[in-house]
Amino acid sequence: MVLQRGKPDAIWGWAKPGQPVRVTIAGHNATTVTGADGRWQVKIQPPAPGGPYTIRIEGPQTIELHEVLVGDVWLCGGQSNMQLGLARTRDGTNEIQSAGHPEIRLYTVHERASYSPAAIPQGAWKICSPQTVAEDGGFSAVAYFFGRSIQEKIHVPVGLVEDCLGGTPAETWTSPGTLHRLKDFDGQLAEVERLKAKGGPEYGNYIMHWYDDYDIGLKGDTWAAADMDDAAWKAVQIPGGFQELGVADTPSVCWFRKQITLPDPLPDGKATIRLGVIEKMDTTYINGQWVGASSWVENPRAYEVKEGILKPGKNLVTIRVFKMKPDGGFMTKPDGLRLVLGDGTVVPLAGEWKGKLSVDARPPHPLPLGFENYPIMPSVLYHGMLEPVAPLAITGVIWYQGEANSDRAFQYRTLLPAMVGDWRQLFSQDDFPFYIVSLPAFMHHQNQPVESTWAELREAQALTVRNTRNSGLAVAIDTGDPDNIHPMDKKIVGERLALCALAQHYGEKISCAGPTFESMEHFSGALKLRFDHTDGGLVVKGNKLEEFSIAGKDRVWHWADARIEGDAIVVSSSSVPEPAAARYAWQSYPAATLYNGAGLPAVPFRTDDWPGITGNH
Repeated sequence: MVLQRGKPDAIWGWAKPGQPVRVTIAGHNATTVTGADGRWQVKIQPPAPGGPYTIRIEGPQTIELHEVLVGDVWLCGGQSNMQLGLARTRDGTNEIQSAGHPEIRLYTVHERASYSPAAIPQGAWKICSPQTVAEDGGFSAVAYFFGRSIQEKIHVPVGLVEDCLGGTPAETWTSPGTLHRLKDFDGQLAEVERLKAKGGPEYGNYIMHWYDDYDIGLKGDTWAAADMDDAAWKAVQIPGGFQELGVADTPSVCWFRKQITLPDPLPDGKATIRLGVIEKMDTTYINGQWVGASSWVENPRAYEVKEGILKPGKNLVTIRVFKMKPDGGFMTKPDGLRLVLGDGTVVPLAGEWKGKLSVDARPPHPLPLGFENYPIMPSVLYHGMLEPVAPLAITGVIWYQGEANSDRAFQYRTLLPAMVGDWRQLFSQDDFPFYIVSLPAFMHHQNQPVESTWAELREAQALTVRNTRNSGLAVAIDTGDPDNIHPMDKKIVGERLALCALAQHYGEKISCAGPTFESMEHFSGALKLRFDHTDGGLVVKGNKLEEFSIAGKDRVWHWADARIEGDAIVVSSSSVPEPAAARYAWQSYPAATLYNGAGLPAVPFRTDDWPGITGNH
């Protein structure tokens, strides 16, 4: 592991109540007595940076921890783009092969949703190596590149704690007390409390509890079971199926089963079941075993079938569909439904199936508060994944999240800074550094000025940094993929986070921010925009300065001509004789053309405060 240098380190564990415990490292000692709840904790001053050291813990038994280094520990939080492993990034294979960095140590907090504070962190420290960065889906690429950049510059050990989970909104990582003060999450928090009092599984989402309450296909032997008798089920046609079951126009949960025959022997390689777009949510099984589920309507379903599920001869495919819209359910043409075997052989799945209605959810039947089948409830990851590691002494936090909150970007203006304060209070280590990734480009470029939820989310991130002490913004607007919410360019993101840390925390004399809008002057027919962080001057990347738009008091936006004048930019348009406001890179996938001489992109911005599309109406 890595212990944090320069501050007392908490070391904690469990024993019988009243037992004395003594902790020793390199001549430093700390003692305590186990509390009535069986928990003990000491705080011990670390030895000099470096190592390796040995920690000796003496109590009812004696434990020695070896290969302990002293350096800087960074907590790495967020959702899937923080979680994304090295193998899925650009040049990932080569990066993994060169990941032998024994001065970097890795800890991944395992997924856990909890409706009350959890005590024991789930995970283990590992030495950074080609093997460990690739295990269990891969260690966070952003965190790895950040840590590697830091370690190469400061030459002390670096510990990286990956504490993130794909698809999760910021409120899942925020305490109930803080959320109650914001007033926006009281209903959801009340539902969590109701489910906690009821007892049972702690899914961290609403849909799984709803299924447990209402889906009769889950009672006893589930309708996915391979040996279930479906002789009385109705014959239906897929795509389709809901009209035959009497719920063509109403919300409903229906189960569908189809038997297929596969060759003997099965071809080598991984098989994939493809079901196209499904509204609203599907859960798919083969031979009674779960293979995938999703409520992301626009995302065509493609589930990799794990080894051992398929067999030669007869196989049973079962799909549960929760349909909300009259034209919902299976929304793909028949040839889009298929099982693709390891050698590319296609087994068509469209045609005759058997179907049965499980839930007729037309009003007044209650509907779930959400359809995501992963943790999205407020505070459940704060309890399950953050509180258990909070005794750790750390240097700071890097945070890559926001996609799941983009439709509520205006709310994020208060939620994100509240969460930052929440984490600082939990760890009780003053206002430690908190560095935030500004969302990259995503979706396709719009040829006319538009309103944008992602632009508003980036604005909320920038406002948080501007108004929060000891924070920084790593702008990633010049990275991204129009068709993939998980862009492969993670190295540049990690390195820009490292620039924030090196400049702001470690005192390196380097640039860490691109041009940042500072003020605006009105001229006849034009606006002059002044910038901070113009290190080396303003620079145009590409053939011309693009992505500036202006509007008059009518609030109608037009593309602007833009030119650099020193550390300022003058914008104008013949369509706007009296401009009142300007914007730059204000869409989900803008063309990033403005940089400073240090090669860092400008922060997207607007000068107006007119109501957006996510709030402030």
